[in-house]
Amino acid sequence: MTKQTTVRLPEDLADQAEAVARVQAKSLNALIVDSLAAEVERVRADKDFTKRARQLLERDKELLERLTK
Repeated sequence: MTKQTTVRLPEDLADQAEAVARVQAKSLNALIVDSLAAEVERVRADKDFTKRARQLLERDKELLERLTK
């Protein structure tokens, strides 16, 4: 299953991305999907990122618990 979304890119970045996609013989969509997947994997491996994410989730959990009382 896929989800459609709109991304607004600066014109220069869009032109460069289209050129990279053409050279790699893939669609711009495939380049964007591959790039986002690589970034997600990079941040998942970042221990500081995962620590901050856990802290934010814990704070959100505490706030939700207060709101439901």
